[in-house]
Amino acid sequence: GLGVWQVQRMAWKQDLLARIAALEGAPPTPAAEALAAIARGEDREFQRVRAVCPGLSKAPWLELYGLHEGRAGVRLISACRLEVGPYGSVLVDRGFVLDMISARPPRDPQDQTPVVIDAVIRTPETPNAFAAANTEQRWFRRDVAAMAKALGAERPAPVFLMAETSTNPEWAGLTPSPVPVGISNRHLEYALTWFGLAGALIAVYAAVLWRRWKMR
Repeated sequence: GLGVWQVQRMAWKQDLLARIAALEGAPPTPAAEALAAIARGEDREFQRVRAVCPGLSKAPWLELYGLHEGRAGVRLISACRLEVGPYGSVLVDRGFVLDMISARPPRDPQDQTPVVIDAVIRTPETPNAFAAANTEQRWFRRDVAAMAKALGAERPAPVFLMAETSTNPEWAGLTPSPVPVGISNRHLEYALTWFGLAGALIAVYAAVLWRRWKMR
């Protein structure tokens, strides 16, 4: 059963990798178009989009715990106000900041200078039972509704935009998050391992039965 499950996971992972490879070279589509499709129930995971967000470079942000290349830090989450479409806003993951960096981008809610970003649509994962609880100072779960409320964002889309281009190019401490690459696909190896273990156990069981039969 575990071997069959790994074969199924392998097919899913191959489809995911093919999808990401196709999107890496795809031009961004308007965010409003993609979000409207999501509202209709379509799957737009990993789609590259272009959004215009008023005041995003100086927007209020929340700190979400994260890891980048094995190093701990936070990801800055802000809200992008939407002028058209079924949603009033969408949360933007502006990028990663190392824990050792105490500085942050400026915040000015009155600034409405348009910021154009290229980003990738991601659906937040369901947190497991071991995930730490969110606090006002640091978040550990991508809770769209709670984050949007904390940021004062109305009618948020159920997805995140993972920024590929910087919202603050003048500040080198912020590293945008690109489309994930280098995702391993070892499910065939895992499947063969489980099938091998199952075969070995069957052989041992058969040997025990044979021995008992010979002893009669």
